Amino acid sequence: MGHGSWVKSLLPLAICPLTLFLLFTVHFSLFTANAFAEDLKLQELIDEALKNNHEILMAESKWKTSTYRIPQAKSLPDPMFMVGYQNEGWKRYTYGEMEGAQWMLSASQMFPFPGKLSLKGEMATKDSESLNASYSAIRLKTIARVKELYYELFLTYKDIDLVGDKNTLFSRIEDAAIARYSSGMGPQQEVLMAQTEKYMLIEKEEMLRQKIQSLEAMLNTTLSRDVNSPLGRPGEPTSTAYTYDMDELIRVAYENSPEIKVRERMIAAAEAKVKMAEGTKQRQAVNEAKSFRSEAAHELEAARFMLSSSIRDNYSMLKTSERLMELYKNGLIPKTYQDFELALAGYVTGKVEAITVINRLKSLLDFELLYWRQVVEREKAIAKLEAITGVKSRESGVGSQEGK
Repeated sequence: MGHGSWVKSLLPLAICPLTLFLLFTVHFSLFTANAFAEDLKLQELIDEALKNNHEILMAESKWKTSTYRIPQAKSLPDPMFMVGYQNEGWKRYTYGEMEGAQWMLSASQMFPFPGKLSLKGEMATKDSESLNASYSAIRLKTIARVKELYYELFLTYKDIDLVGDKNTLFSRIEDAAIARYSSGMGPQQEVLMAQTEKYMLIEKEEMLRQKIQSLEAMLNTTLSRDVNSPLGRPGEPTSTAYTYDMDELIRVAYENSPEIKVRERMIAAAEAKVKMAEGTKQRQAVNEAKSFRSEAAHELEAARFMLSSSIRDNYSMLKTSERLMELYKNGLIPKTYQDFELALAGYVTGKVEAITVINRLKSLLDFELLYWRQVVEREKAIAKLEAITGVKSRESGVGSQEGK
């Protein structure tokens, strides 16, 4: 057996048994996952969540229940009927025999103060509208939650792909190191260094596998499925042009946001309560109703402030992600890949040290991971903006995301 063959066969055996077990486990799990998992469709998940999510169903039930109170609030109280009998003596029925024995019948109907019924109906209507707006807000938040988990799951699978690709490149470094060692041009330590980096990537891959299980459990919970229900691999997000500017988003949010509508309906309900209390002429009831109205007005202003702040944060995240995507995709990634290839070529000829090649490959992996992280952060920011504003974004598909 030649010197180079001895090095190549011996060094992998020097890895601890646990590492070899992890290597087998990871690659076996990768095979089984890719062999049996089906593509996961985002819209199908959203539809399922809207149909089955328990929080949505509870909010819908509360709203529908409130609609049944409206006709009741507008109706007159039930009429009262009373039947009585007065007898003379205790021993026998004396009706018709004695003058004092008689049957008594009466009927009564309560008529509230004029306008009170309409005010009660208005209060019930505004309360129902508030619950309807809350129901809409929960639906939008659930959609955003499904999208966020979907994109995080996609990113984790993508990270596993990138780690696998870079492991192949580390094998090229390992082969070069073994060749240099076999010819006496390089030390054995360089071979061990390349192999160590490979096994560190295997460890990272296993951690990403664990993350997939956690994300799948959270997504299943949002869908009201069993946490262990199987899920496939998410498809790659489609790049879309987001055409709103920030001022327009804030204006649209003030007009359409369910969170704003909830508080506007609360103010309207408070106004009706003030009118109702003024009709009763009870001073403390009037003061209580006016205090509630003031509280609702302050909550509306606070909601608008928080809304605009959240829009600014997510819009800033969206634009920052777009700039970073451009930087990584068209600048850092191709440049670093070129540097790695040049460094590897230099290492083969003995002009570059092994640590230089390894560091450039690690930088390439980092930039690719960061690129796809920004792809996902952009999509998550759009999902949050849709939930905040209450409207879908104006988008136009321009093809799939590209990148290494």
